Amino acid sequence: MNFLTALGDGLVIARRNLIKLKRVPDVLVFVLLSPIMFVLLFAYVFGSAIDIPGGSYREFLMGGIFGQTVIFGATFTGAGLAEDMQKGIIDRFRSLPMSRAAVVLGRTASDVIYNVITLTVMAITGLIVGWRIRGSLLDALAAFLLLLLFAYSVSWVMALLGLSVPSPEVLNNASFIVIFPLTFIANTFVPAESLPTVLRVFAEWNPISSLVQAVRELFGNIPPGAPEPASWPLQNPVIYTVLCACLIIAIFAPLSVRRYVRVAKKS
Repeated sequence: MNFLTALGDGLVIARRNLIKLKRVPDVLVFVLLSPIMFVLLFAYVFGSAIDIPGGSYREFLMGGIFGQTVIFGATFTGAGLAEDMQKGIIDRFRSLPMSRAAVVLGRTASDVIYNVITLTVMAITGLIVGWRIRGSLLDALAAFLLLLLFAYSVSWVMALLGLSVPSPEVLNNASFIVIFPLTFIANTFVPAESLPTVLRVFAEWNPISSLVQAVRELFGNIPPGAPEPASWPLQNPVIYTVLCACLIIAIFAPLSVRRYVRVAKKS
């Protein structure tokens, strides 16, 4: 019953977050401009300089852009919670007869909707610049669901961070310092095999690399004759990505809820 109550209250909070987005549409505009800019920049500026043997760099690129964008999009969870704390909205939530877990559940759920919108715009942009889905429809659907699952897991990390910092500005700077190197020391924009030894090993076990590898395989964007990955995570990218996502949720979801309860009691 407690779980059902938390779920119902969380959906109410998620609806509140989506209504807020509707009232401030410029936030969504800037969110969507970022992935479009990355797609166009890498496709037309760097695309001719980076060679993918047997394949198209634009098709190779899209898996990396998808992965990077949903992970950066997950920071909205932390920024939203930090903003609510700064403006005293957490105090108002504390006075309402609802589950203590509802606020973080609602915030992470609403960000799934943000990512759905973002992925839709990115897919359209990718199709315009020459990207194609060469796998089956079911495989493509699985790729998008995997992206959403991993983004949802990262949202819980950002939720904990957002409840631990004093302002959204600090959250943005802190998350950028962590996420930026993680998304670049991976196979997002170049093959992992081309990295120096130490960075290559890190990239091979980086769950972002397995996410991108899984998405490329499901979309059918792996070039014919491409060498078989040497590491287990990249040989089994879907399994490794799902395991990492579930582990992240299992660790950070309870920590985020406990942190919110402590913050609410102090307010």
